[in-house]
Amino acid sequence: METKEFEAESKQLLNLMINSIYSNKEIFLRELISNASDAIDKYKYIALTSNGKYLNKPEYVINLSVDKKDNALIISDNGIGMNHDDIVNNLGTIAKSGSKDFLTKFKDAKDANDLNIIGQFGVGFYSAFMVSKKVEVITRKYDSDKAYKFTSDGESTYTIEDSNRDDSGTTIKIYFKDDTEEENYSKFLEYYEIEDLVKKYSDYIKYPIKLTEITKKPKLDKDGKEIKDEFEEVTEVKTLNSMIPLWKKNKKDVTTEAMNEFYKNNFYDGEDPLLSIYINVEGLISYSGLIYIPSHAPYDLYNDNYEKGLALYSKGVFIKSKCKELVPEYLKFIKGLVDSSDLNLNISREMLQESAKLSKIRDNVENKVVTNLKEMKDNDFNKYSKFFDIYGNYIKFGIYGSYGAKKDLLSDLIVFKTLNDSTKYLTLKAYKDEMKEGQKYIYYAAGSSIDEIKLLPELESYKKKGINVLLCDDNIDEFTLMAMRDYDKVEFKNISSESKEELTEEEKNKIDTLVAENKELLDNMQEALKGKIDSVTFSNKLVDSPVCISTKDGLSLKMEKVINDLPNTGEDKAKAIKVLEINPDHELFKAIKVLAKNKDELSDYANLLYDEAMLLEGYDVKDKEQFAKTLNKVILKSISNK
Repeated sequence: METKEFEAESKQLLNLMINSIYSNKEIFLRELISNASDAIDKYKYIALTSNGKYLNKPEYVINLSVDKKDNALIISDNGIGMNHDDIVNNLGTIAKSGSKDFLTKFKDAKDANDLNIIGQFGVGFYSAFMVSKKVEVITRKYDSDKAYKFTSDGESTYTIEDSNRDDSGTTIKIYFKDDTEEENYSKFLEYYEIEDLVKKYSDYIKYPIKLTEITKKPKLDKDGKEIKDEFEEVTEVKTLNSMIPLWKKNKKDVTTEAMNEFYKNNFYDGEDPLLSIYINVEGLISYSGLIYIPSHAPYDLYNDNYEKGLALYSKGVFIKSKCKELVPEYLKFIKGLVDSSDLNLNISREMLQESAKLSKIRDNVENKVVTNLKEMKDNDFNKYSKFFDIYGNYIKFGIYGSYGAKKDLLSDLIVFKTLNDSTKYLTLKAYKDEMKEGQKYIYYAAGSSIDEIKLLPELESYKKKGINVLLCDDNIDEFTLMAMRDYDKVEFKNISSESKEELTEEEKNKIDTLVAENKELLDNMQEALKGKIDSVTFSNKLVDSPVCISTKDGLSLKMEKVINDLPNTGEDKAKAIKVLEINPDHELFKAIKVLAKNKDELSDYANLLYDEAMLLEGYDVKDKEQFAKTLNKVILKSISNK
């Protein structure tokens, strides 16, 4: 037996790894199983390239067993194994990678690209010391008849001595620490716990992971009946892992039913997903994955603490349940996983190093989801309408949140209810295709609900002319359209915005003439409404209604309300520039011209018209008491004049 000390730097790193690097102690089993898989991969490669000198073994397997007498767990493989120098170099020197050296050695070999090395043996091995007071390793290299035993408590020294092993490979025996109030190490001796951990972290390791389970069962008599208080030991060997993940299978062999079943079992949903997407990309960046859109929004989706992300695997080994870097914010509702060997992991495998590769995968996932949504829209619009009911605002946010940068990618996914049919959605393309001859804009109207919007007096002229209007009832709608600016070179326009661009010369001349003829009256009304509106003018939008409110400079009443309802707005309130538009052909205006004998009376009428217009826009009267007094005053005067 020889006793050796860890190198000084290795001692420091070992302490750091045991106490700091790994955030979750249970991952020691993942690391050791991954190392065992690496060892088998290495042996298979040697056998493949040895011209028959080293033959493939009848079975490649990773065996787990429990020694409850020694309070120990045993992990064994029949892979490449180690000799004396390998033990010193790979176990005696922390963070020296046996896998890395192996890959470097054979990087120019003909079939080196066939290797599927998961990790770095020297690093992963030391995760065992998080849970153990002693670790024993018995190993024999493929090209040697000699076996060795490595023993260490993870402190400052380790020993190497001769040992016995019938075949190449490595067996690791972990002697667990005693339980404390804070930590329960004995749970790792329970068969159900081992099975759960393998399922969680190593279910898709490509070699069978077998657990030898020894239990006591009642003895049976010759008639098959249980003998009271008599038991016998029964040994059962279970294969714990699935080995071949669904996303690694050929796409033609993956059915929709299999995809949906995987989703329900792994994401704890009783319903089939709305959309299932199989991904397999090969190239400079290779990855595979399964992406799902749930048929209902997760209950906490709108919670600020909702954690987006896809599960991350590296060569079938579970790394992280929520990798947020793989999902753009506006697709936070998607679920699924990505498996890639091309991402850079840190030494604990728990954290991703941000990289261009990671961003590329995220972009590819985004494009794949968008492409599939467009196909759904084109092929099954009813199903897409259901999707948009649930997640439409997130698609809109993709445009607004990117300040219009994602307009080209997402604009064809945006749909709206319309004036012509408020019961179903219409795409922007369909709206454009149905535009009236000479129509310059894609018109929209905004409000708190579809029913409220349909009551807007501004819609009257559009109804009369047969011009369709998008109905924007979500807070984000207007912001999205403003970020887009146009669709296929046709600009969006709020019907409540003040503009004379659409008027014919005849209509412009009529308005200008009426304004000139009634200048004094309009000026007096404007003065009466000082602080409430910017100006008073005549409108061409109105047919049956006497009045409406329009706005200037792009900020609508709805946007004003949305902005001011945001938290922490403070005293710096947004303020839409309001214009009171009067229907010059309405009987009410004609009556006011006759009945208003002075400025005070005109002021009463002006304020009532303004309040009426605001009510029709869906807003409450701010000074209800004054509104009632003025209304009563006008009614009484009207009665007394009869």
